[in-house]
Amino acid sequence: MPLRETLARVDADLAAGRVPVARQRLRGLVSSFPNDLMLRRRLAEVYRLYGEPAEAGRWMYLEQDRDAAEVSAFEARYRTAPQRMRALAWQGLEATAGTAFAGEQLAAVRAACSEAMGHPVDWDTVPSGEKAVGRTSTFVGFLAGVGCLMGALAFLAVWINGLIALFD
Repeated sequence: MPLRETLARVDADLAAGRVPVARQRLRGLVSSFPNDLMLRRRLAEVYRLYGEPAEAGRWMYLEQDRDAAEVSAFEARYRTAPQRMRALAWQGLEATAGTAFAGEQLAAVRAACSEAMGHPVDWDTVPSGEKAVGRTSTFVGFLAGVGCLMGALAFLAVWINGLIALFD
């Protein structure tokens, strides 16, 4: 469906009070046209109708006239640079952003993500997940390994016991 026709349907959905349908259409458009700042703004407006400041801040993050409370809510929900980079769902270069402010925001998020990941990243290869680091993840991994070992030993003991019982 062409962009203009879909936007007309979004307007009709909003006029009829079908906000969830309008939101879904706009989400589809933003995923198809991730670099269109106007679509991101429209999606933020719909999230404001829902009373979801974090999502409104997410989609207005690249706009200079964004609401500071919404941006704070977005940054609180997506705490790390890699999470923010994935949430913004941009594609291509910052130079295609359309405004200098949007380009600067994108460049800052990408630079912070590169620093957090320890290697350069770009918008077309957004990190899919963050590496778990620290003692907690090592301890959890150790416990999982011990649990698997105990399960395998229990299975082996039951199997050996059954084999002995078979020949008795």
